[in-house]
Amino acid sequence: MRIKAVLFDLDGTLLDRDASLALFIDDQYERYPAFQKVAKDIFAKRFIELDQHGYVWKDKVYQQLLAEFQIPGLRWEELLDDYLKSFQQHCVGFPHLIEMLSSIKSRGIKIALISNGYGQFQYDNFKALGISPFFDEVLISEWEGLRKPDPAIFQRALDKLGVKAKDAVFVGDHPDSDIRGSRAVGMKAVWKYNPYFSPDVEADGVIHDLDELLKFVFPAAGLSFK
Repeated sequence: MRIKAVLFDLDGTLLDRDASLALFIDDQYERYPAFQKVAKDIFAKRFIELDQHGYVWKDKVYQQLLAEFQIPGLRWEELLDDYLKSFQQHCVGFPHLIEMLSSIKSRGIKIALISNGYGQFQYDNFKALGISPFFDEVLISEWEGLRKPDPAIFQRALDKLGVKAKDAVFVGDHPDSDIRGSRAVGMKAVWKYNPYFSPDVEADGVIHDLDELLKFVFPAAGLSFK
């Protein structure tokens, strides 16, 4: 089959969220002296634990941190606002991100993003990676009023691209939201391996590095979908 479009998730797929979060925590810790009553490594470790790989929103994280470490003089609302405004400054992509997107785009294949999350926050993070020129469409759940794995958000993206599901591939790291969701509408799905989840994911392909995707998209490069 000839692939006409590749659609991507953001966090954990294109955006190295773990590395980005670590950079943000380090920066915020240094900018807020009140945090420094706690050793940086202990503070960062607990932040990451409470964050649960991004599946706990930061209002709860900050409330718990302030209570556990008994940090005075700070409001969780202020810290959340700082997170929303500052996280984008620390966003880093996975290795080979630009090269992979450039290779796909150079072959005339359409590219889109489907991300769950708050609209402006996710869009700012996406823009911070410097990859927006490669993308034909960007769909973020808050702005679309739909959320993965709802088939409707995948179908909306395909309609915008003018591509049928059978001619498209979705790449993501979440077994349900990304892989099962996209396959349910008839797309091929490539799982970007994420150690946070069980490895028993029913996908059409598995990659550990973004440059491995090319062998699925371009049959001449190696593997191809049936």
